[in-house]
Amino acid sequence: MKRQDKEQLVTELSDKIKGATALYYTDFTGLNVKRMTELRRQLRKAGIEYVVIKNTLALRAVNESGLVGERLRGPTGVVVTKDPVRAAKLLTDFAKANEQRPGVKGGMFEGASIDEAQIKKLASMPSREQMLAELGAGLMSPMAAFVGALNGMFHMMVGALEALKTQREGAQ
Repeated sequence: MKRQDKEQLVTELSDKIKGATALYYTDFTGLNVKRMTELRRQLRKAGIEYVVIKNTLALRAVNESGLVGERLRGPTGVVVTKDPVRAAKLLTDFAKANEQRPGVKGGMFEGASIDEAQIKKLASMPSREQMLAELGAGLMSPMAAFVGALNGMFHMMVGALEALKTQREGAQ
């Protein structure tokens, strides 16, 4: 590969990293072409980029993006994402279904270095949509209770007015 091509790859990856929230390093050893294609397809469908690049070029791209990358060893695939929880879930679920491959080496999350255990913790978190739904339900619960209390007060007031009406009609 020519130097210009390498520089272009580093620049492209660096730009992608700058726009991402997280990046994960994976070891894809043991994955055949079919499984690798399936992994890439799943990640692409979720809007997540998976790049296989030489370790020295990956490290240079990470450093150029303003982050401090760790030294990488062995075959490395770089997952670049704006949704760290979804990417971690996809990687973890795929690894469970494929004999723990690809293995996660570590990564970066919001500028800080993270290890495999932290990525697994991210994978166990609920998705953004689920968290927003739970927040909405939590906010709706007090409102629903308030509406129910108001409704009960209206029923009591209507009952009192009905009783007053029947009392006055009986007095006449």
